[in-house]
Amino acid sequence: QVQLVESGGGLVQAGGSLRLSCAASGSFFSSYSMKWYRQTPGNERELVASITSGGSTNYADSVKDRFTISRDNSAKMTYLQMNSLKPEDTAVYYCATSRRGVDYWGQGTQVIVSS
Repeated sequence: QVQLVESGGGLVQAGGSLRLSCAASGSFFSSYSMKWYRQTPGNERELVASITSGGSTNYADSVKDRFTISRDNSAKMTYLQMNSLKPEDTAVYYCATSRRGVDYWGQGTQVIVSS
């Protein structure tokens, strides 16, 4: 069983920065990829960034060069550093992982970017 808890969301002005954190429970954290998604009302969840067990990263084009995903395996933490935020980054951000075909999601953290 895996539990994910996000934190770090909030209200920020355009051009500002936020750092989201995701705390994971369960075993073998270092063996699995971690992902950050975001969702706005009426839309599907969008994959924002991912990081493999080996530390390889991938980003959506819309956040490339502004967001950075990282992980601390010893602490079972995943982070999303978000810089140069834009109003269109406003969304609920979710941490996620998959194990043996089962998807696990956190409860989400709200990010609001004001113009």
